[in-house]
Amino acid sequence: MNLSDMLNAIQLSQNSNTVMELVHLNEKTKERGLVLTPDDAKTLIASRNNVLRNHARVELSIGVLKEFIEVFSASPYMEQAYYVDTLNEIQEIFYYLRNETEDKISDAKLIQLMSDSYNGPCAGSIELLRSKTEEFAEDFRRNIALPNSLFKGDD
Repeated sequence: MNLSDMLNAIQLSQNSNTVMELVHLNEKTKERGLVLTPDDAKTLIASRNNVLRNHARVELSIGVLKEFIEVFSASPYMEQAYYVDTLNEIQEIFYYLRNETEDKISDAKLIQLMSDSYNGPCAGSIELLRSKTEEFAEDFRRNIALPNSLFKGDD
């Protein structure tokens, strides 16, 4: 078992508390018609752990997942029928982008970028969001070498 798997296993051992943390966010999202069941929360956690493993990343808390729920539940494009699937896709896109930007952009800025794109030009389309973030990653890699890059110093 590698270090990433061990750390994610520790997170899974705290699964019931983590599930309750996510379900508790329903207090904020239910007014928008979005609710997570305990099974939905387990699905999100399992997906998160798979995404982290696939992207060779380690996260010791579910803070990013909670922020996704809070930020994206405010979207006019988020629907209950696709809520969990959309959040799972958002997790995948986010960690892809984290790797592609070499952790040089804060979580909050990446989430804001994704939210602005999802609610703006992507009009709620995950496929378009994926495409926009791939373009962003390409631009990032191209521009990071520039001396006055807007990405520098964003730690």
